Amino acid sequence: MNDLINDAKALIQESKQTRRTFIKSSAFGGLGYALAASPVMAQAIKTDFTGLKCSDETIVYGDSKLPIYVARPENAKGALPVIIVVSEIFGVHEYIADIARRFAKLGYLAIAPEFFYRAGNPQQLSSIAQIQSDIVAKTPDQQVLTDIKETLNWAKNNGGNANRVAINGFCWGGRIVWMACESLPGIKTGIAWYGRLTGDKSTNFPNHPIDLAAQLKAPVLGLYGAKDTGISVSTVATMQNALHQLKSNRAAQQSEFVLYSAAGHAFHADYRPSYVPAAAADGWSKAVAWLKEKGV
Repeated sequence: MNDLINDAKALIQESKQTRRTFIKSSAFGGLGYALAASPVMAQAIKTDFTGLKCSDETIVYGDSKLPIYVARPENAKGALPVIIVVSEIFGVHEYIADIARRFAKLGYLAIAPEFFYRAGNPQQLSSIAQIQSDIVAKTPDQQVLTDIKETLNWAKNNGGNANRVAINGFCWGGRIVWMACESLPGIKTGIAWYGRLTGDKSTNFPNHPIDLAAQLKAPVLGLYGAKDTGISVSTVATMQNALHQLKSNRAAQQSEFVLYSAAGHAFHADYRPSYVPAAAADGWSKAVAWLKEKGV
C-alpha cells in the first residue's frame, strides 16, 4: 500500500501533466487493460514517472486527429533518439504506455500512436474475435503507415532526432514494424516482437511482411516464441531464409531472429498469462543492445 501511495504522490508532482494524462497514467489503473486480455496478472510491471515528462498529444493532418501517448526524459538537452511504440490489437492501454516510459527512461522520445481510433476502442470489447473483426479489419495497412509517417514528422518538430529513429511493436504491432521497415524511409531499425509474417490478403491488407522482404529498408530484430500456435517456427524460418537470399540488400542481411524455445505468443506481455519472464527479460536486453548497435 505504501508503494501505491508513493506512486500516487509521484504522479501528482508531475505538474505539467493534463488531467487526462494523469487518469491514463495512474498507478491505480487509469487507462487500464483491454477486457479481452483479462485476467490481468499481478506481476504486471509498473514504470514510475520519476525524471519523465509524459503527455497525451494529437497529431492533426488532413482529416485525421491521431492521438499519441508521449514519454520523454524531463530534462532532455538536445534532440532525442525517437522510438515509435506500436501496440498489440488492444490499442494503447497501460502496458503500451508503460513500454513507452521504459524507453523514455533510457533516453528516448517514445511515442505510442492510437492507430485504431477511427474504428473504435478495442479496450471496450470483450473478445479478441470482435476486436479482429470490428477494429483491426477496419484499419488498413496504408492508413497505419501514413500515421507512422506523420508521427515521425511530428517527432522531428518536437524534440526528436530525425537521424535516430526506430520502431518497436508487439503482436499486431510486430507485423507493422516489418511493414514500416519495408515501406517507409527514415527508419533506422525495427524490433518486431512475435509479429505475423504471412496471412490472408484483402483490400486493406494487400501484402504481408514476407511479400515485401526484398524492399526491406531497415534491419529488423525479430523476437519469436517457438510455442507460438499462431506463428509457426517454419514461417519464421521461411522469412529468415528469404532475407538471407537477398545478398544485395544490406538491411535484409543485417536482420536477425531470436527464437525462444520455452515461450509462446505474447511472451513479453507481463500483464497476461502468456508472460514468460526469462524470455521477456532476455528479449528486452537484446532489443536495447540492438538499438545501440544500430546507432539509435
